[in-house]
Amino acid sequence: MASVLKVDKLDPQSGTALEIGTSGDTVSIPSGATLDISASTLTPPATLPASSGVNLTALNATNLGSGTVPTARLGTGTASSSTVLYGDNTWAAAGGDNTPAFEAYSSVDQTSIADATWTTVEFGTELYDSDGCYDTGTFRFTPTTAGKYFTYASCNLNSGSYPTMGMCGITIKKNTSNVTYALVDHRGNVTGRSGYPNTMTTVDMNGTSDYLNVTGWMTPGGTFASGSYVTYFGAYKLIT
Repeated sequence: MASVLKVDKLDPQSGTALEIGTSGDTVSIPSGATLDISASTLTPPATLPASSGVNLTALNATNLGSGTVPTARLGTGTASSSTVLYGDNTWAAAGGDNTPAFEAYSSVDQTSIADATWTTVEFGTELYDSDGCYDTGTFRFTPTTAGKYFTYASCNLNSGSYPTMGMCGITIKKNTSNVTYALVDHRGNVTGRSGYPNTMTTVDMNGTSDYLNVTGWMTPGGTFASGSYVTYFGAYKLIT
C-alpha cells in the first residue's frame, strides 16, 4: 500500500550519505515538479542514461577524452574530401576556383593586315571557356566575376616575304586602353620575316562591363598566322 511522507528535510542518520530507494527500485520525479540542484555539485555515473541534450549548454569540449564528433554536427553544407570547414561554420570548397577562365587560338590565317596598323587579332577557336565569357565573334573576354585576372597572349606575325620583316608587336587591351604589350624589332636582322611577340600581366576586372582583347601591329603588312601553339590568348581569375 502506497503512503506519503511529508517532511521539509531529509538527513542521513549517520551524517555522511543519504540513500533513496533500493537497487531495482525506480525513483520518479512527477511531471510539473522541479529537482533544483543549481547550488550543488552533480556527479553523474560513468555511463549516462539516454537523454535529450537540449539543455547541455555549457559542455566543455576539452573534456571529450575519446571518440569523434560526426561531421554532420560541424556546421552547415556538405562535408567531403574536397571541402573544408570555414570560420563561419560552413563547409565549402577549399581555396576557391580560378574561374572564369578561357583560352582561344587562331585556327585560320588572318591575312591582308595593313602596314603599321593596330588590328584586332581574331582568336576564333576556343580551347576552353569555363563560364562562356569569351566571344568568338568580337574576340573579347568579358568575365562575369570581379577580381584580378592573369592574362596572356602570343602571336605569329608574318610579313610574307623573305627577309622584309621590320618591327611587329601585340598588345592586350582592357576596354580601349593598353595594359601590356610586346615588340619584336627585326630592323638589325636582315634574315627576318616573322616575329613571335608574347606578353602577360595581371589586371583588375569589374565583373560587368570590362573586357580584354588583343591587337597586333607589323611593318610591312602581312599575316597573323594561325596555330594553337603560337597564336593564342587566355585569362583566368586569381584566388586572392
